[in-house]
Amino acid sequence: MALENNQINNVNADNDEISLKELIIKIKEWGSFLKSKWKLIFIAGIIGACIGLTIALFEKPTYKAVLTFAMEEDKGSGGGGLSGALGLASSFGIDLGGAGGGGAFAASNLAELMKSRLLVEKVLLEPIEINGKTISLAEYYIQINELREKWEDKPELKNTQFLPNADRSNFTLQQDSILQKIHKSLIDKEHLSIMQKDKKVTILSIEVTSENELFSKIFCESIAKETSDFYIETKSKKSKINVNVLQRQVDSVRNELNGAIAGVANETDNVYNLNPAFNIKGAPSKKKQIDVQANTAILTNLVVQLELAKITLRKETPLIQLIDRPILPLQKEKFGKLKSIILGGFLSSFLFILYLIFGRLYKKLVA
Repeated sequence: MALENNQINNVNADNDEISLKELIIKIKEWGSFLKSKWKLIFIAGIIGACIGLTIALFEKPTYKAVLTFAMEEDKGSGGGGLSGALGLASSFGIDLGGAGGGGAFAASNLAELMKSRLLVEKVLLEPIEINGKTISLAEYYIQINELREKWEDKPELKNTQFLPNADRSNFTLQQDSILQKIHKSLIDKEHLSIMQKDKKVTILSIEVTSENELFSKIFCESIAKETSDFYIETKSKKSKINVNVLQRQVDSVRNELNGAIAGVANETDNVYNLNPAFNIKGAPSKKKQIDVQANTAILTNLVVQLELAKITLRKETPLIQLIDRPILPLQKEKFGKLKSIILGGFLSSFLFILYLIFGRLYKKLVA
């Protein structure tokens, strides 16, 4: 039994040795084959290097605008004077909101919000001044990308204009189509990127890359501003309504109080040196005094509520605190000539080697 095991082991060792020898022979064979084709491989590398150089020469540089901002942290009822104000508000039955600052404005969702069609289109319709003329950012995008030249055979598109602050609800089908294409182009990962370095850190950055330096800067700043305005308009909407309602109530009660004070004075004048036996004559004056007292108490309560509502509104604004904004000249990005030559030559040579290898294998299989 031991003899048979030794024989089996010897056979396996011989097979391993033969396999290793065959592998070395195959490698040498393929090496000789590729060596015989070195001229073709070299020519393929030269062609690839020339293609890489051509691309580098004709490729337009891109400009990156970077804006860094901090998300506002809602500290809820945890801090100092604000805690006391919230406690006082609850005693009046006023709900000033909790500590949750999530929803659409959470850091994880902010990137998708900034890429939304609503905000991007608002930015594109904002007025900007170029060469002394006020145009919309969408018009400027069309000009720098020479889109109207590409629409020569499409007069319905070529004659389409985007006026600054135009009413979006009145747009034609052609305008909708153009804005949709511009929106898709701008939110591409190569053009717009919103990054959060760490989930525990509320500092985010917006990076806008385009072939026009001024457009990159304007779009980067405008998308941040539009997001902040959208936050103020939506998240603080209830607080604004509450402040406006309370302000109207305060003004109304104050007018009533002023009228009641004037009424007391008038009734007092009417009963000046009144005979004490005629008490009925003093009833109107006493009624006016009651109105003054009641309106004074109501006004005091409303003023407290109004001030607390203003605290809530200030607490929720703003969403974005800018840290760094893009400054001209922007960071210029372009693939270097040397890198293009090396990369083009390497890729071309590698692909040609693969072509030779698979071509030879195919011939062997067919044969």
